[in-house]
Amino acid sequence: MSTTSITRTDPAHMKEPIVPSTRAETQSFNSARRNPLALDESVAAASIDSLNQLLADTMTLRDLYKKHHWQVSGPTFYMLHLLFDKHFGEQAELVDLLAERVQTLGGVAIAMAPDVAETTSIPRAPKGREDATTQIKRLLQAHEMILLEARAMARDTAAAEDVGTNDIIVSNVIRTNELEVWFLAEHLQ
Repeated sequence: MSTTSITRTDPAHMKEPIVPSTRAETQSFNSARRNPLALDESVAAASIDSLNQLLADTMTLRDLYKKHHWQVSGPTFYMLHLLFDKHFGEQAELVDLLAERVQTLGGVAIAMAPDVAETTSIPRAPKGREDATTQIKRLLQAHEMILLEARAMARDTAAAEDVGTNDIIVSNVIRTNELEVWFLAEHLQ
């Protein structure tokens, strides 16, 4: 590895977009606009908050899968390399589904890596490479955290009659995460 460092410059002209915006934000992050969904505003607001937390955690899990996909090694390399990439794709689909539900409810979906890092409840993985067993255990821990969160959300959204959010949580988030847990846990038997 080269010890030569690359000098990074931060010229003033790079701090602003090439074509500056002529308008301010159209909606702040912690606000919700009312969409005609026949859903009480307080119910929508509660779902938006919960969905953004679940979204941040799902984005973190998705990225853990890609990290482990790149860094897995050992006798099960090929099998885990493919499995981690498959699960990455499934989590990416959930990310899009959750973000679009936030937007449908009138909220603003969390989107940028620094905001996700501040919000997620999933512990940060080290930058370095870990053995395959540790990677699997780390992924299982993240799945369990998401499943606990999703089950609580399912109960809350059912009680609040937010059927649309409840359907996504039960039919997509819980079922996808449970199946991925099964595939991972079998590697530890």
